[in-house]
Amino acid sequence: MESTLACALERAASGEALADADAIALADAHGADLGALIRSAAAQRDFRWGRRLTFSPKVFLPVTNLCRNRCDYCSFRRSPGDAGEWTMTPDEVAAALDGARDAGCLEALLCLGDKPEVAFSAYRETLAGLGQATTVDYLVEVARMAIDRGILPHTNAGLLTSDEMAHLKEVNASLGLMLESASARLCEPGMPHHRAPDKRPEKRLAMIAEAGRLRIPFTTGILVGIGETPRERVEALLAIRAIHREHHHVQEVIVQNFRARPEVVMADAPEPGEIDLVRTIALARLVLDSPVSVQAPPNLSPGATAALIGAGINDFGGISPVTPDYINPSHPWPHLGALREAVRAEGYDLGPRLCIYDRFTDVEGFVDPRLGGAVRAASARSTWRALEARENA
Repeated sequence: MESTLACALERAASGEALADADAIALADAHGADLGALIRSAAAQRDFRWGRRLTFSPKVFLPVTNLCRNRCDYCSFRRSPGDAGEWTMTPDEVAAALDGARDAGCLEALLCLGDKPEVAFSAYRETLAGLGQATTVDYLVEVARMAIDRGILPHTNAGLLTSDEMAHLKEVNASLGLMLESASARLCEPGMPHHRAPDKRPEKRLAMIAEAGRLRIPFTTGILVGIGETPRERVEALLAIRAIHREHHHVQEVIVQNFRARPEVVMADAPEPGEIDLVRTIALARLVLDSPVSVQAPPNLSPGATAALIGAGINDFGGISPVTPDYINPSHPWPHLGALREAVRAEGYDLGPRLCIYDRFTDVEGFVDPRLGGAVRAASARSTWRALEARENA
């Protein structure tokens, strides 16, 4: 085992792509081996991405928090009649988008629970009252409202069919679905995905692959600390890599750490330590092909910016100057000025980006022709000026 680990570390240090067996051998790296792993990941990040780290200035639109899944770690989902149940009205969407436009946001994140219209008749009545036949129809309307204000939509709506994704591609610069885990074990009784039919790994992997066939720039990611083993984390990353190598459409992979909350089933579950998180980030950087962005949300690891950078991230994901993180409401976004200074302290610069990465904008088929003008206009506005004006107001 020691020789296998040493050979894997040697290949990582050389910049070679890690074979599956190498990645699995490194899953439990610790001590000096972990230090070598992290240094290799940081070097690969610097080689591909340089000294500029990025984030997406966004407005978070929780279009509905109704969801048929009941994940043991989730505080976002609601059923009809629950306290905090919310489906945004068009007026609420418009107000949020107007504020986002004034704040210089470039992305509208449309986020919602899985399959609410399948589970809840009350929600179907809500959709009908909004003049919409399906959730996807409503998402298209919301996306068009964002485009009208110069903001690019990115939708994360859970499991979608091929036809639904194709329809959303017409009005979205990118789409997303967190894989979370490729472990079927987490769907067994007593595990966090047992009551979540849409979290079956084969279903989520199939959707990620279908997005590739549709040539949709795609965001996915894994959750760290929900009961998976280190090896299962690596297996999830390898599954994402295999699909990307077939379709070349995965633009970023999020490595997100579980944070306990008092109102969830896993309220007393231990959170992953910093070592678990940085090891997984480093493995993501070394497993995934170099053009794929590796991202970690800074609000879930306050005070750990240097560690995240040192482990090999090149992106902090979406950060909103106008709306909270509705998925993790007890963890506020960092102040952009403070984050920029923390990044500079590590020898890097920080800059805004679009929700579609530059390498997709000029490749035929990845941007719907009707969105080309909006993408070009948003790219021209991708500067600090409007963001700083808002934060300093």
